[in-house]
Amino acid sequence: MIALVMRSATAMRVASLSSGLGESVRSPAARASLGVGLTALLALFATAAVEAIARDGTADVREFLTSTARPGMTTIVMLTVLMLSLDAVLGRRFISALIVLPLVLVPAFVSNQKQHYLSDPLYPSDVLFGRQIMELLPVMVRDRPGTAVALVVGIALSVIGAYFAWRYAWRHFPKLSANARVRRLCIGLPMIAAFGSLMDYSKYSYIRDRLQVVPMMWDQKENYRSNGFVLAFIFNIPMADVATPAGFGTQALDAIPARNYGYLSGPREKPDVIMLMSESFWDPTRLKTLTLSPDPMPAVRAAQSGHVFSPEFGGMTANVEFEALTGFSNAFLPYGSIPYQQYIRRDIPSLATFFRGEGYTSRSLHPFSGWFWNRNEVYKDFGFEEFRTEENMPPMRKRGIFASDDSLMKEIMSEADGMDRPFFFFAVTLQGHGPYEPNRYGHNTVEIQGNLDDADRATLATYTQGVREADDSLKMLMDWAEKRPRETIIVLWGDHLPPLGNVYMSTGYMPDQVATRKASVSIMKQEHETPLVIWSNRKGSKKDVGTISPSLLPYHLLKFAGFEHPYYTGFLGRVQRKYGVIDRYQLIARDNTPSPDWVLKPKTLDPLVRDYRYLQHDIMFGKGQTLDRFFPQHAWLHPEGT
Repeated sequence: MIALVMRSATAMRVASLSSGLGESVRSPAARASLGVGLTALLALFATAAVEAIARDGTADVREFLTSTARPGMTTIVMLTVLMLSLDAVLGRRFISALIVLPLVLVPAFVSNQKQHYLSDPLYPSDVLFGRQIMELLPVMVRDRPGTAVALVVGIALSVIGAYFAWRYAWRHFPKLSANARVRRLCIGLPMIAAFGSLMDYSKYSYIRDRLQVVPMMWDQKENYRSNGFVLAFIFNIPMADVATPAGFGTQALDAIPARNYGYLSGPREKPDVIMLMSESFWDPTRLKTLTLSPDPMPAVRAAQSGHVFSPEFGGMTANVEFEALTGFSNAFLPYGSIPYQQYIRRDIPSLATFFRGEGYTSRSLHPFSGWFWNRNEVYKDFGFEEFRTEENMPPMRKRGIFASDDSLMKEIMSEADGMDRPFFFFAVTLQGHGPYEPNRYGHNTVEIQGNLDDADRATLATYTQGVREADDSLKMLMDWAEKRPRETIIVLWGDHLPPLGNVYMSTGYMPDQVATRKASVSIMKQEHETPLVIWSNRKGSKKDVGTISPSLLPYHLLKFAGFEHPYYTGFLGRVQRKYGVIDRYQLIARDNTPSPDWVLKPKTLDPLVRDYRYLQHDIMFGKGQTLDRFFPQHAWLHPEGT
């Protein structure tokens, strides 16, 4: 932020230089050329600065700017044209720098900071949950107080500097004549329109092809590295517009067979169901260079059914939740999108509507604000009858600054004991949320032995104690369920690996702080698997589930509970027999055979996966033509027009 003030000063020096040189240059054409040249230098400076900030260093900035593929030069020309046009609109040379520089530098800084916590750069959709970032600021301040103070001071100085810079610029930057303004706009506006046309990555662009700019929407890290922050960010703007799959239509939907996909039936005695998505729950004993004593998760280990392959790392909880509740997949949606924020705008079939159709009470619980991830609205669209949040739940005991898992389990037990009819509860815990500041719990009961520096050891100790307490809370819930006369099924899994900072690198578990998005099956599983428990007080644990995507959880839950359903056990049953993981970068078959980059090969796409995508698109974005056949309960609960 402080640098922005300095850059504004740089812009003023350039303007003063231009003014001085302009007075000594008599030819209008020469003065105009000088102005364009200096503006291009500002654009070059802005592009280099943006890349250095976004990439967290200057290692490959020069290569980006000089590459024979020309995204670097394209960015410079684009910013030059934009600044020249803004100067024409405002009537003063170089004044656009005070708008454009902050406009590109601040998002680059935010992207840099985001990548310290999550594995992805900044996307346009991130602006949709700015309020959530503000809500988490106390946690970030507590984790990095020095950075927080510097940030506040930097923002204050930047605002003051921007005010005086703008004041100085308006008084001293050279004015443009009316003819010069018209000439700039006549040239600049058509060029801006041409640049706008090449930004739609889903359509062929002759200009983009000549410039050798290739949007890489299937691999966003490479997209941002190859095309630079500015172009890659712009390429992602249209991602809210989900393209219709090739071949999609009424005929294709009617051709998806519903027969033999499972008939609507259920057990004579309907079990109660509790689904628990445990925040950042993972097995820290996988860090093989360390020894943890005692085992921090004995209850989960004894009852473990398999693993969930999380499509996310360190965050984006809502995307995992979306898959687990709907049986749909993020693999069929634009990379970087958040369905809860962008796409859920109408009634969508979910486990909540399924269980309500079976006579259940469907309720969701989360000990945090209901607006977070837009859950207040999404849960209504999913068919939950009630959403219990910190606003309408009894006060909960805190562990650190978050509600404890123990308190949430007690609230679940209390509400369940008051139910007369079968219930489906879906709960998202909070205690395990990062960052994992030292001494969050005061006393840690798990000893960590091995080579680890003090800071990393303190982070891991806090996280591991949270795992121990999450495991204890599950044991308490299972002990309660053991005494219930009605069958009670508990499903628990971790939404993603925790953001442990340098711990992964220090122990050799991963080469970076964040998981990779594209690697071999073994590495992907190592960096994306979280524990899964599917357990019943009558039948014990469901074993040998293997590693599955969250979207396949509905199948395993309903099968275990004794239900049959055209989509959740029928269609998903066919999918799970062939594939364990449906990920954007590769399908992983039950025998661990990978199909990498399958999204790039639509002509050879497995018809089963194609139909999976068709069904999802029809329900989320189409006319819902398959509702009656594949989601009968939803069709009953939400008849057309009501």
